[in-house]
Amino acid sequence: MKRNIKLSIIAMVATLSASVVCAAEEAPKQALLGNYQLIYGKSPVAVESFTDMFKDGTFYGRLRSNTFMYTWEKETATQENHVTSGLGGSAIYQSASYGGFDFGAGLYYSHGYFSIADDNVGLIKPGQDVFSKYNYTHTNTQDMAILGQAYINYKSIPKTDVKVGRQLVETFFTKSNDTKMIPNTFDGATLQTKALPSTGIKVAYLTEEKLRAHTDAHSVLMYDNSDSVNKSMWNANDDSAMHIGLTYTALKAAGIDTDAPLMVGDINNKSIENLSLDASFYKVPALVSEAMAEANYNVKIGSFSLTPGVRYIKQFDDGAGEIGGAALSGKLAGKAGVSGGYKNADSLDSQMVAARVVGTYSIYKLNLGYSQILDEADLVMPWRGFPTDGYTRSMARTNWIANTKSYRAEVMINDNKTGVYKDVMMQISALHTDADELKAQFDENYYYAGFTQNIPSMPELQWRFRIGYQDTKKVDADTVDTRFELNYLF
Repeated sequence: MKRNIKLSIIAMVATLSASVVCAAEEAPKQALLGNYQLIYGKSPVAVESFTDMFKDGTFYGRLRSNTFMYTWEKETATQENHVTSGLGGSAIYQSASYGGFDFGAGLYYSHGYFSIADDNVGLIKPGQDVFSKYNYTHTNTQDMAILGQAYINYKSIPKTDVKVGRQLVETFFTKSNDTKMIPNTFDGATLQTKALPSTGIKVAYLTEEKLRAHTDAHSVLMYDNSDSVNKSMWNANDDSAMHIGLTYTALKAAGIDTDAPLMVGDINNKSIENLSLDASFYKVPALVSEAMAEANYNVKIGSFSLTPGVRYIKQFDDGAGEIGGAALSGKLAGKAGVSGGYKNADSLDSQMVAARVVGTYSIYKLNLGYSQILDEADLVMPWRGFPTDGYTRSMARTNWIANTKSYRAEVMINDNKTGVYKDVMMQISALHTDADELKAQFDENYYYAGFTQNIPSMPELQWRFRIGYQDTKKVDADTVDTRFELNYLF
């Protein structure tokens, strides 16, 4: 473990000292954006026979290393300093297109290392997704090898794609969020179309999810307490915004399907010059649903542009509040007369408002953002989409909890949409969170800096260094979260 840490530090120093100009100018086979989404340099070619679908397909390879160091202000029984690292990669195959059909498959692998004692793997923080805690406690394996993508795509309808199978689903509420070693994927069907003028639409019907640290697919909105002794919760939806009051036993007792699907959709319209309008929704039948509306208007003043934006989210309680309560922690469920700081402890009706101003000049971008979850209920969004993304979200920090206000200033330098960062891309932000102590939350300041570059002599190799410092009013709970990553794409 110590040898791997030394190698990562040596690699970081070497890449930080490299030149900031990439040699290669031609479009890469694939590239990795700052938000961790892969983009591909070509679309599947059309062929004349079924066998040519295989012969003229394309393989995309990726090797990656990801190291995390997490340090607490003071170590306690539930706070332990640790280092976690993952080594692995992926092999993705995209077939050629025949009769409007093509298919794809993606194999992913990660081997996780960690410095923490076996009995304390549950205390691992950001690096927990480089291995499966559930598998480790049952089989002592630190490996994950999974089929992350397996789908069929149909494109004969003009400007429309229909995809069925296991896939990455990028919408406002769902994300692959491939920041660790293996992306978040879903089983289901998606339809994406640009058939309407100046309008993009994407809808999906998703039956199961496979989170980043899991090797098995599971329910989209069920916390599995069926066998807590054997850590069944680690093999279902245990993500950071999961409502853990929506347990297997509670849903069963209420007569609700524990495998309810997730229906989600986005629409974007740019028919008015300089105005981008977005709307999104999700629904899990008989439990909870949300709707989002957003507007961004771009004003250009010479070489400077200013874009004010607003976002509104409305959450509708369709029955989940009575089952799990208003808090994501689920601690209020079934406790008559206990509010926990919530005005209605049995309702998930809630709202969020957010506003920002983004100024862009040359290679510089300044984002001043504000968000507020109203004092009603927590937001339920455990599919790696973040309600405050682009407004007040910094690395590992987001805003789900009722009666929480956030303020952030962010500066980005050398960002682009190609995924090849010839110059070092820098992202620096300061975030203040005003939380509700009645809900067992704490005010905090969070300071973040991130750096990304493709190595000049080898643009297929990209390094990332990110660090965040949390200064919280919670006693002895300040933290430093340091991350270093290498990605080689071929």
